[in-house]
Amino acid sequence: MATYPKVSALDGGHITLPERLFITDADPTKRATVPSLCFLIQHPSPSPISPDRTANLIFDLGVKRNITAYTPAQQAHIAQRQPVIVSPDCADSLRNGGFDPSTDIDMVILSHVHWDHVGTPGDFPNATFAVGAGTLDLLANGAGYLYPKELFNHDELPADRTVEFPALRDDGPRRTETPGDTRAVLPVEEGNWEWEKLGAFLNALDLLGDGSVWVVDSPGHLYGHVNLLVRTGDKKWVYLGGDCCHDPRILSQEKGIALYEDGRGGLRSVHVDTETASCTLEGIRKFVKEQEEQGVEVEVIMAHDGVWRVRNKERFWPGCL
Repeated sequence: MATYPKVSALDGGHITLPERLFITDADPTKRATVPSLCFLIQHPSPSPISPDRTANLIFDLGVKRNITAYTPAQQAHIAQRQPVIVSPDCADSLRNGGFDPSTDIDMVILSHVHWDHVGTPGDFPNATFAVGAGTLDLLANGAGYLYPKELFNHDELPADRTVEFPALRDDGPRRTETPGDTRAVLPVEEGNWEWEKLGAFLNALDLLGDGSVWVVDSPGHLYGHVNLLVRTGDKKWVYLGGDCCHDPRILSQEKGIALYEDGRGGLRSVHVDTETASCTLEGIRKFVKEQEEQGVEVEVIMAHDGVWRVRNKERFWPGCL
């Protein structure tokens, strides 16, 4: 009989977003305080570092509880996103449900390294961190005038426990090879990680080797952006969409991605590549449709969906989806 992972939502703090920067036809004065959701994935296989328990993964870490731990440039940006609520953060949410983040988590996968997703990595001293290709280069050097290195902490992630997924493209920051003396502990050898087609998704990676947890290449928002697709039942997927969009009405096509002045006489969005971000969303829609045609449900959850959080409080850890 097949066994499936369990997924639980975690509070990772809240931030406030001015709608005019995110959705088309927005009220220019409206600001919405939204969650920065994180997720616990409990896989029934033995933990690679503590075989006496099951394997536990985290997707995204939300907001740091200590705002002063951000760089000055990050803090200036955060000042524009007030109110910011830092408690409970991801680690507190785990503790409140009976898990110790310092001992009970095997792997942390970050969708990307914007300030409201990196949380406090030091809370997970035994976990391996897995990120999209180019992430470590981005943290160290930034990427162009829209993403200067001052907007990132160069030492955000533990160098001796962080691995990057295989590279898929040459543009943007370059992939950092895993050092030979790494302390990262992976459930599948890194050399066996390969991108493959999974339905409408052109590039998906079987993270654990059993088809239950897939990393989905999800370009457009920030260099290295990835999503997670988890098989929670024979007829059920959960798709964790990170920042593919910041409002569920964009995914449903009730709204579009907002454009605004880039400070150099042009237009930009909150995505590094708006057209690519739109294509990523279309891929999600196609995957959902093709799975529904086969009688399989796909629940899509974006990181900042405040409506989903209000409607699903019982599905937060220690509850599950």
